Amino acid sequence: MSLGLTIFLLALLAQVVTWIGSTVLLNLFYAIHQYIFHASTVKQHRQLKKEILSTKQELLHTSAQDQFAKWAKLRRKVDKALEDLEKLNNAMAASKSSYTLTFNSLLWIITSGAQYALGWWYGKHAVFYLPPQWFGPAQWCLALPFAPLGSVSVGIWQMACRRVLRIGEDIIKDFMDSSSAALTDGGKSAGTSDTDKKK
Repeated sequence: MSLGLTIFLLALLAQVVTWIGSTVLLNLFYAIHQYIFHASTVKQHRQLKKEILSTKQELLHTSAQDQFAKWAKLRRKVDKALEDLEKLNNAMAASKSSYTLTFNSLLWIITSGAQYALGWWYGKHAVFYLPPQWFGPAQWCLALPFAPLGSVSVGIWQMACRRVLRIGEDIIKDFMDSSSAALTDGGKSAGTSDTDKKK
């Protein structure tokens, strides 16, 4: 794979992560992780919550004065289940915290870290060469910081790729906004023309 395409794909990946949102990705991958690796804990958590709700319902329908022994037994059962649920919640929160740190680190390495490493490793290489005299004396700007004169450097190509992706995002957003506005205006104008006909 060529250097220019690799840089573009890394910039695209970083932009897609930005579009989707790292929190959304974290929640999605954490849910998948829990389903695959900790299915028994999730099942136990769900059953414990269901058991607490049903026992509380039964406790509400039991009179503390008329059926004190049954009420006290149900109360102890609810308290014990709530204590177990709290322990399980703390364990799951610690697990999620650890997973979040690992996920965010990996996400940074895959997106930003890879771009920095690529820029550092190929800092003196040209992504591609420009035809002579295209940009005249300003040609050296495109070779910054260390690429050969007359070429486009990795850093400049990364900036160009990111900029093109952001412009593409703005164009798509503007198109979506204008099309939704046109649909809204079209519905209003159709409604007004119907009322005009009735008059």
